[in-house]
Amino acid sequence: MKYSKYFKLFVILLLVVDLAGCESFVRKFTRKKKQEGPTEELVLVPEEYKDTRTAEAKYREHFTYWKAWQDELVESLLMNKSLKKRVDCAEQALKHLSELKPLLIAKKQQELSGYLARLADLRDMISDDTYGTNNHFYRNKAENIRRNVLQHFSYPGIGKSVR
Repeated sequence: MKYSKYFKLFVILLLVVDLAGCESFVRKFTRKKKQEGPTEELVLVPEEYKDTRTAEAKYREHFTYWKAWQDELVESLLMNKSLKKRVDCAEQALKHLSELKPLLIAKKQQELSGYLARLADLRDMISDDTYGTNNHFYRNKAENIRRNVLQHFSYPGIGKSVR
């Protein structure tokens, strides 16, 4: 009898709560609709930006990149880093050194072609030497190329030969 009284009270309380509802509880867990905001217009025609740098600025930039990659190549040969790292350094150094060529006058272009050929040969030798058995020899060649290019093509000495 005692339990039936509590049971009736519990059922009545449950009915009162159910009839009154708990709107804030329901509102808390219902998904809200997405709000339609302003949409951005798509760019249909891309703009091409012209390179406004002077030949001098381009030369300095590529020369600096070449120097950094050449130093990295020498270091990777000295530290016996992976083949992929050595070849990548050589390719990047060759790429930036070749970017200097069209910025120079014809006489200096021919002089630079020799160094480009030497660097390309060095890159090929490094990529063929999978285990890095001749890294000491390659490092000496890379340092020699670096020293000669710095001597003959650094900007203060070549300033008048840039187009």
